[in-house]
Amino acid sequence: MIDYFTSNLWLIWVIISIVCLILELSSGDFFILCFAIGAAVAAIIAGCGLSPTWQIILFAIVSVLSLLLVRPALIKKLHKPNRERLSNAEAMVGQEGRVSEAIEAGGYGRVAIDGDDWKALSADGSAIAKDTRVRVTKMDSIILTVEPID
Repeated sequence: MIDYFTSNLWLIWVIISIVCLILELSSGDFFILCFAIGAAVAAIIAGCGLSPTWQIILFAIVSVLSLLLVRPALIKKLHKPNRERLSNAEAMVGQEGRVSEAIEAGGYGRVAIDGDDWKALSADGSAIAKDTRVRVTKMDSIILTVEPID
């Protein structure tokens, strides 16, 4: 069994590379991708017949070079430079939707935004009819404050 693995070391490097790529899908920070690149290069070197020592050395060198060169380039290219990344409640402010259940004067109604239905109230306390286009001005917990779009 050990003879099989030593004669087909390239296959182990391919498996390591694939496992690293799968793990990268769960992280998205391009760190593990660098090791996948190193393992792919080691698989090619193993296929050419170089010794396991050279395979490990080249795996380490290529992985480090990928961390220094490839990762920063990918982060710069794929992650937007916008420092302010809105999420959750902050991302709702400014969204547009449609009133799915009329909002009563001084009361509540419902607004549909991106397939979700939210409890909502009018920003100025006035009634808003069903099917009116609205914009979210504020979000308190799970209640949206909206205003009609003219």
